[in-house]
Amino acid sequence: MTSAAALDPALDALIGRMPKVELHVHLEGTLEPELAFELGRRNGVALPYPDVDAMRDAYDFTDLQSFLDLYYAACAVLLTREDFRDLTLAYLHRASLDNVRHVEPFFDPQTHTARGVPFATVIGGILDALEIGERELGISSGLILSFLRDQSEQSAEETLSMATPWLDRLVAVGLDSAEVGNPPEKFAAVYARARELGLKAVAHAGEEGAADLVTRTLDVLGVARIDHGVRSADDPELVARLARDRVPLTVCPLSNTKLRVFDTMADSTLATLLRAGVRVTVNSDDPAYFGGYIADNFRAVSAALGLSRDELFALSRNAIDGSFADELRKAELSANLAASFAAG
Repeated sequence: MTSAAALDPALDALIGRMPKVELHVHLEGTLEPELAFELGRRNGVALPYPDVDAMRDAYDFTDLQSFLDLYYAACAVLLTREDFRDLTLAYLHRASLDNVRHVEPFFDPQTHTARGVPFATVIGGILDALEIGERELGISSGLILSFLRDQSEQSAEETLSMATPWLDRLVAVGLDSAEVGNPPEKFAAVYARARELGLKAVAHAGEEGAADLVTRTLDVLGVARIDHGVRSADDPELVARLARDRVPLTVCPLSNTKLRVFDTMADSTLATLLRAGVRVTVNSDDPAYFGGYIADNFRAVSAALGLSRDELFALSRNAIDGSFADELRKAELSANLAASFAAG
């Protein structure tokens, strides 16, 4: 957690109790070292670290690619339906401590099918956990199938075909991994097919890539949300468009500093974009690797940027409004949010 000690106690308490909606979290990025070693022992998979502390010590990333290298290595322990259920349940239990009430997580099937793990194994375990999360923790959800942008469009097409039996359990497709050298145009056809199948669309853009990548992602892929999007602040015309069209940005403050998108939290463009009328939200991205879950992100960015009570409400309401939950659930979440702010 960054600069939490500098946060006003009343805001700190408010962040703790307010209901939260998380729109940008990668399930594979919630794999804590303790669970990774447990699954490795269960499946006979050796991790390239002697112990949990050594693995955590490796989380000193210089950029997105240095993180991805470690991220994909850790995924080798995920092999069975039980593994994916346990991974997802561990995240949901941790999220419930932060009063997350709705989540729309990403999963990266190509990371696993490339290792010979069947698509049905991956999604089956995740869906098992999401059902338990709703029944036992009261966390509603909408699952997003994310394509790896450093893989071919043919691979994305094949992955979408694998997902066909579960279309009613998915809300959208997404696009993650390395932005540089992997433009949105590469995935125009598979996104068009996904929309024909009734899925919504989101995509990562404007994290390591420039503001122009956000514009092209909106134009080419027709996405409903931009994941990250913090470089949008470099282009006033784009900022105006995002505000006018009410396009949500799923910003991940601790991720941005951990991956050196910004040198310090004080350099984050989150407040600039929010105050310009953009529908900004706060999320955790890959919390096992980046130093905090969603409440940690709220606290860190609030302390560094001096966010007000009203701005915390706006960030939270933006996440509800920008989610793919149905209108009844959105109304319920909005009422709970208002009640939490009225409490003190």
